[in-house]
Amino acid sequence: MALDERLLEILACPKCKGELEYREAEDSLLCHACRLRYRIEADIPIMLIDEAESF
Repeated sequence: MALDERLLEILACPKCKGELEYREAEDSLLCHACRLRYRIEADIPIMLIDEAESF
């Protein structure tokens, strides 16, 4: 299931406050500035910097 468009409009990277790219197929949000991937579990974005993965 895809994330709500309204939620995607307000989400920002918790580290740099920059824009995120939503990758529905990967269930993740990417911050290209920080090079971090935030995973999405059960339609809930996990926006913790310590939980993010580098890419």
